[in-house]
Amino acid sequence: MKRVLITGVGVVAPGAVGTTAFWELLTAGRTATRRITLFDATHHRSRIAAEVDFDPAAHGFTADDTERLDRAAQFALVGAREAIADSGFAGAVDPLRLGVSLGTAVGCTTNLATQYALLSDCGKDWAVDHALASASLYDYLVPSSLAATVARDCGAQGSVALVSSGCTSGLDAIGHGAELLREGGADIVVAGATEAPISPITMASFDRLRITSPRNDEPGTASRPFDRTRDGFVLGEGAAFVVLEKFEHARRRGARAYAELAGFAGHSSAHHMTGLRPGGPEMAHAIRVALDAARLNPVDVDYISAHGAGTRQNDRHETHAFKAGLGEHARRVPISSIKSMIGHALGAAGALDVVAGALAIQHDTIPPTANLHQPDPTCDLDYTPLFARPHRTGTVLTVASGFGGFHSATVLARPRLKEAA
Repeated sequence: MKRVLITGVGVVAPGAVGTTAFWELLTAGRTATRRITLFDATHHRSRIAAEVDFDPAAHGFTADDTERLDRAAQFALVGAREAIADSGFAGAVDPLRLGVSLGTAVGCTTNLATQYALLSDCGKDWAVDHALASASLYDYLVPSSLAATVARDCGAQGSVALVSSGCTSGLDAIGHGAELLREGGADIVVAGATEAPISPITMASFDRLRITSPRNDEPGTASRPFDRTRDGFVLGEGAAFVVLEKFEHARRRGARAYAELAGFAGHSSAHHMTGLRPGGPEMAHAIRVALDAARLNPVDVDYISAHGAGTRQNDRHETHAFKAGLGEHARRVPISSIKSMIGHALGAAGALDVVAGALAIQHDTIPPTANLHQPDPTCDLDYTPLFARPHRTGTVLTVASGFGGFHSATVLARPRLKEAA
């Protein structure tokens, strides 16, 4: 199988804009969950979230830019630009051989909901007052506009794709980008995901399902994956991007590599929108297929970046899947959930996990699961509670699950630049 390297990373995360700040936050075990400030959440069941402290002007966006670009698009541009600059490939690739693969679960929901409220006030005859609509309304409506925005910004004239598969969107977009390289459709792909879902309509949908934490008086400890007192996930936001590059192309230009994207698999349960089959068979299958693609065995996995959303059903399901997919090695390998610190950024979550996994390989350090004081007896694996851990990390397994029955897995490996492709 043709080899694919990660040669650049970029992050916009709650509590940390930029890769260095992101890694410092994770390894310190700090949590970024606060009371919602982006809108008045007084009447919501869950009134907390992990917001990005984001000043558009500090990132070069003008007032016109912020009016035109949804918050998700701004996050995407900042994250992609950092990854591209980190990779240093500018001028080293034919634009026709440069692609973009971007994931999102809810697209430009924030601005779209605002526009809907504005136009709904017009009455039934919207055509009369269509001039009230933003000139960017079409961009808000169509999620592919996010991928097109990144492509225009970096001059990508190759394949440009939008992946929207719920909370696996980030992993799936990166997996799609790697497949594009292996099939010969590009030399470099800017891949990742963006999400800015902290809005009344998104919060209301999760309130209705009762799956977000109502721990409004203790926001900093509300996200507590695998803890027996957990009571739902905390919504987050942000973006993460990686530059994926064909091994031969990266070696010719002397690029640095964070990791090799060695395997990917995605599966559907075809079962239920929110329900999960007992035993985690679909996630377990995705894990085994991803390891097979990477030509690795379960015992080769040094660290698992868990989905770890913090819902009772998902955490137990995931624990079963690790046991089924890795056998006895599941009891020996350290696992953690960074959602305990930065919340659940829906479609961007998997991309944030991939960057965290690449940094774990680079630094031989495993980020902790924050707020894990009382482990659930049914989640009886090593979930790395409270503190980061020095650990030789050559291979990272990252998994994601999403409503609709989506399950994906990615395998990252320490790069071996001197070997043949």
